[in-house]
Amino acid sequence: MQPKLNIVLEPANHRGKDVIFVMFPYSKELVDSLRAMDGAKWSQSNSAWYFAKDSFNLNSFFNKLKPLAYIDYSLLKSTPPINIHEKKKIKVVKLKITFPKAYSDKLDQKRYSSSTKAIYTNYFSDFIRFFKDRELDTISSDEINEYILFLIREKNISASQQNQRINAIKFYYEKVLEHDRTFYNIERPIKAKTLPNVLSTNEIKMMIDKTTNIKHKCIISLLYSAGLRRSELINLRITDILSDQMLLKIKSAKGNKDRYVGLSKYSLGLLREFYIQYKPTLWLFEGPNGDQFSGSSIVKIVKSAAKKAGIFRRVTPHMLRHSFATHHLESGTDLRYIQEFLGHSSTKTTEIYTHVAKTDFSKFKNPLDELYNENN
Repeated sequence: MQPKLNIVLEPANHRGKDVIFVMFPYSKELVDSLRAMDGAKWSQSNSAWYFAKDSFNLNSFFNKLKPLAYIDYSLLKSTPPINIHEKKKIKVVKLKITFPKAYSDKLDQKRYSSSTKAIYTNYFSDFIRFFKDRELDTISSDEINEYILFLIREKNISASQQNQRINAIKFYYEKVLEHDRTFYNIERPIKAKTLPNVLSTNEIKMMIDKTTNIKHKCIISLLYSAGLRRSELINLRITDILSDQMLLKIKSAKGNKDRYVGLSKYSLGLLREFYIQYKPTLWLFEGPNGDQFSGSSIVKIVKSAAKKAGIFRRVTPHMLRHSFATHHLESGTDLRYIQEFLGHSSTKTTEIYTHVAKTDFSKFKNPLDELYNENN
């Protein structure tokens, strides 16, 4: 298992401004993640990434990079800004733990995705460190609840991360040790009832039309027309384009499930033009060295296309997937088909789009207008 890297956040003065430098051993994954973050800048003279101190959000930074690295922000608490050229090399010491091999083996046996394995392993490692002087099978459910409560109050973890951490702990006791599911009871967060953000059909068209790079056109077109997750787009191989059947085969998607999605005629035309120009060999969208295209690059492509289209609110790749589902619903597509297109296990997940799809409000009379019509 690849060990996590260390990130040290250092206050400094750069070109007369207070900044936060992000110091870490080189990692392409970390660099890609930083590039995708708002406010991140590269200092050529200092060979380091940094953020303006007045706009730096530690909680957001911590939540985004915690799965990839240990983050030491102790210098932000009391150390005054320093000149980065005068700083001494700081050695970050992280408590070493013995991670249960059975945990990793069980994750592999159940064929969990690499991203899920990384999240579970990292979060369960934190759990072990917290109870470093205890045997894991002696920890009570009340103590586990207290641990989660500590993370909520002191570490300000999100509801989503709270659920992931609970799942990582439950996996050990219920799957690895094979204890009964009633062995302990961890309180789950109340799920926030937020609605997905969607784009209009005109905004989607403007994004594609204003994008001149054929590769970028294909990426935006497929994210929308097939309702793909970013990871699903990255994992597409050339052989997954079934042009004779006008289908895309999505392999090992979320939940380790395969599915088929319809391929639009317009997207197929773009893909043929793209293939002639780029000639990919294995992955449909390849990086500079023939490896898989990076997720952060897709974020940048979508963000740039939205800006060119004159869309000034924040646009993400997943918004194209939300828009695909919403527009299908508005066109009269049965919810069960949309569920299949998106790869949802339950219609309850898909039903959220019924709250986003446009309603013909002209059918309903506003009570205020009715009130004034009666008085006239």
